[in-house]
Order: sequence, then C-alpha cells, then structure tokens
Amino acid sequence: MINICLCYFSLFLLCSLSLFLISMWLMTMDLTCFIEYEVLMLNSSPISMTILIDWMSTLFMSFVLFISSMVIFYSNEYMHGDLNINRFILLVVMFVLSMMLLIISPNLISILLGWDGLGLVSYCLVIYYQNTKSFNAGMITALTNRIGDVALLMAIAWMLNYGSWNYVFFLEEMKEDNYMVLISILVILAAMTKSAQIPFSSWLPAAMAAPTPVSSLVHSSTLVTAGVYLLIRFNYALNDSMMMVVLFISSMTMFMSGLGANFEFDLKKIIALSTLSQLGLMMMVLSLGEYKLAFFHMLTHALFKALLFMCAGSVIHSMVNCQDIRFMGSLTMTMPLTCSLMNICNLSLCGIPFLSGFYSKDLIAEVMSMGNVSLYIYVVFYISIGLTVSYSFRLVYYLFVGELNFNSLVYLKDSSKTMLKGMSGLIFLVVIMGSVLSWLMFDSLYLIMLPKMMKLLTLIMVMLGMFIGFWMSKFSLGSRNLALEHMSVSYYLGGMWNMPVLSTLGVNYMPIVLGNLYLNLLDQGWTEFYGSQNIYKHLIKNSMITQFVLSNNIKLFFMLMIILFIFILV
Repeated sequence: MINICLCYFSLFLLCSLSLFLISMWLMTMDLTCFIEYEVLMLNSSPISMTILIDWMSTLFMSFVLFISSMVIFYSNEYMHGDLNINRFILLVVMFVLSMMLLIISPNLISILLGWDGLGLVSYCLVIYYQNTKSFNAGMITALTNRIGDVALLMAIAWMLNYGSWNYVFFLEEMKEDNYMVLISILVILAAMTKSAQIPFSSWLPAAMAAPTPVSSLVHSSTLVTAGVYLLIRFNYALNDSMMMVVLFISSMTMFMSGLGANFEFDLKKIIALSTLSQLGLMMMVLSLGEYKLAFFHMLTHALFKALLFMCAGSVIHSMVNCQDIRFMGSLTMTMPLTCSLMNICNLSLCGIPFLSGFYSKDLIAEVMSMGNVSLYIYVVFYISIGLTVSYSFRLVYYLFVGELNFNSLVYLKDSSKTMLKGMSGLIFLVVIMGSVLSWLMFDSLYLIMLPKMMKLLTLIMVMLGMFIGFWMSKFSLGSRNLALEHMSVSYYLGGMWNMPVLSTLGVNYMPIVLGNLYLNLLDQGWTEFYGSQNIYKHLIKNSMITQFVLSNNIKLFFMLMIILFIFILV
C-alpha cells in the first residue's frame, strides 16, 4: 500500500516551490491576474467562479503548502500508532484546501466556502481524540466561529446592494458609502472571531485538545491567520474609527495573552497563548495602516510557530504524553537536537537579531515608534514585547535548565528520524526567510529616524523580559505559602481574565436557570393545569358520558319510548 503521508508531502512540497517562484515573478513584474470561470448559465444569468492571483496570495499559499508538507511528513511518525491515520491525513488535506480557497477568493461567496470549510474541518480535528475534553473544546471552537460565519453571511446579503459579490472592485471607491461601512464592520467581527481577539479568545487555547501536528498547522498559517488575511484584503475599506476599535481590542488581546502565558504550565497552551499574542500584534500593525508589515510578520511567524509546535510535540511524544512543564527539565542532555531547534524558534519569537522574527518584529516596533500613536498604545505594545520574551525564557528555564522532575525510570531521547527530518525542513527557513522576505517584499526602504533611547528601547525590553522570565520561574518554584497568597491573582491572569468561564458558563448559566423556571412554573405548572392535563380530564369526563350512551343505547331507547308513552297518555 502506498504511504498516503509521503504522497501528499511530495505533492504539497512541489506545489509550494512552484507557487513561490510564481509569486516572485508576479512581484517583480507587478502583475495581478483575475481568472473568471463560468460554472453555469441560468436564464441568461451567469454564475461564475473568480480567482485572484497576485504576489500576496501566491506567496501565502506557498508558505501554507510548505508548512503543511512538513507537518504531514512529521505526522507519519507522530500518529504512527493511530489506526485511522489515513483519515487524519485526509482531514488535514481538506483543511489546507479550504485555506487555499479562502486565499485565492476575491469573492465573498467563495470566501465563505473556504471559511466554513476551515470551521467544519477544524471541529473534526479538535474532537479527533473523542474524549470529554476534546468534545467540549470542539463545541466552543465551532460555536465561537459560528458568530463570524453569521457576520460573513450578513455581509454577503448587504453586498447584494452593489450587484456583485466581488468585493475587491468596491473597497476604495465605496469607502464612504454606508453599505460598505456596514459590510466592513461585519467583516471585522468575522475576522475577530477567527483570529480569537477579545472577547472571543477562549476557544484558541481550548483547541489544543487536537493532535499536535494539527495545532502546528492551525496556529501557524491556516485557521487563526484567516481573519488577519481577510482584514489585510479589506484594509482599503476601513475608516479611522474602525481602525481605532481594532487597535484597542488587539492591544488588549496582545497584553492579556502575554500575561496569561507567564502563569500557564501546559506546554501547548503556552505556545497557543503566544500565537494569540502575535495575532494581536498583527492586528495592531494592520490597524495602524501598515498592512504589508502585518502580512510580513504573518509569514515569518508562521514558520517559527509551526516549528515550535513540532518541537513541543516531539517533547510530549518522548515524555509519554505529559504536557506539564513542571515535570520537565534538563532536556538538553537527552534531546539535544530538538532542544536546539526549539531554542532557535524561541529566540526568533523574541526578535533576537538576525533570525526571521527579528526582521518583522523590530521593523514593527520602529515603525510604531515613528508613528503618531497614543501613550497607552505605546506602553502596552512595549510591555507586551517584554512579556513575550518573559514567557519564552520561562519556558526555556523549565524545559532546559531545571532538573528533570519526571519518573526516574524514563528513557528520553530525540525523536525518530522522520520527525527530526520534518522539523529540520523548517529550521533553515526560520533562520533565513526573514531577511529574504524583507528584501523581496519592500521595494522601497523604510526610513527610520529615532533618538538613541527609543532605538534601544526594543533591546532594553527584550533584556528586561529575559530577567523577568527567569525571576518568575524561580518565584513560582518558591515556598507554598507565597504561592497560596498569589493564587487568586495568578489564577485570574493565567485564566485569560476569566474569559473561558464567561464564554461558557457566562453564556449558559442564565438560559439554564430560566429553562428550569420555565419547566417548573410553566411546562409542569400552570400550563399543565390550564393546558394539556385539564383538557385531558375534560375530554375523559365527556367521553365517559358518550361511552355510557353508546354502550346502553337500546335500554335508553326503550326508556325514552316508555317515558314518551306515559307523557302522551297523561
């Protein structure tokens, strides 16, 4: 039997390289291609499928396909014991194809097909292990994303006012039109649910119930970046007030997730909160009008975040499915190669020169310093950068520096060659792709002129973040009484400001209470008395009389005759 993993790995890798070359050609020639294919003609009304191929869509597709190929290759070993590995791979392929459809669509209808395809397949992948935790996670993921789907459906309905669903033709021309303002608001709502911005953030860490290769794909280049990509496409239609709202919400998301990651002990959830922080950063840059920078950071982030999840999966695989970082330590002794790859990804995430994350993150920090932003945004942005470095180095401390707290008789080693090859395929791009993309994407250089103190501020925050990360690691390993004193604060900050509770129990509690009241007072109360039971009793009473008459009809007939004769004679 042909190995399905290797088939799709080869296909995706080939397509990725081809698309990257096409993207380079489109970029240098400054070309955009529209392909319109007539699917059906109904009563002289053509139904056509439109495809947009420009440097942005082809470049993003090449990244998605490359990461997918590596993840599928990695899954061949990671999901080795699974009896349904072919079904898993086909679900991943469907997921990637849905993302492809979304990327190449200049049309809201085909975007909805890709958008809903992502939502549906992500639900199937989150509940893949079929236990209570994954079912709950799948439900919160699906229901939160339904809000965005409904917003997109409403946007499609309002687009009918323009006689076409090809939004790309109307973005700049109709920017001031009330219909376009409403459509833009709905698209922002849809993007916020998909990219898990406040108040829709709780589904993103919950979706960690999915297998690790899926997490690697979802959190790097597919599901969560779909919202950012849609807003990048819609950036021309967004006015200042919309930008202001997105800026505030994304800054709060970035700050909240950075704080939460510093108090989390689940390895996968720390990386998930890190993704949420970076999504907040992308939205923040986008709302300042720098859509190209947001796209640049989205691509570089996709590379190191995919690899970070793959390394985390390798560690979890070796630790016999243990995800608590408090059990880990001194992994550099037993898993040197995995730890080296993970360290490079962590440093890239922190923006250490001259890895790929540095080129996008440092540029974003300097462009923001050059811009005319408020003190609040400026302070929150730099604190969030510090928090990113803090949770990264806290992770490094727990995984690589401390002592191993796991079972003494455990045999830890680097994963099999297949998993290491899948991870090694990405590491070269994590190192070099930031510089390559910055040379390719920005035809004119950004001129950054800042005072020395502001120029060094990013570096100062990185150093401060390192110190805080190590200090917090030692602090949380301190005395139990101290931990008890701070338990409520750490629970609140680590629990994403109680958002998971609010979005589950907060939404369900009152309807359940009202349902109980309705059941006791109405359904089994007054409606029983005046409704079904009362009608039932009256019907029985009346039917008894009728039944008596029908069963004694001859007797009654003779009795009536006798009474009639007596009446006549008298």
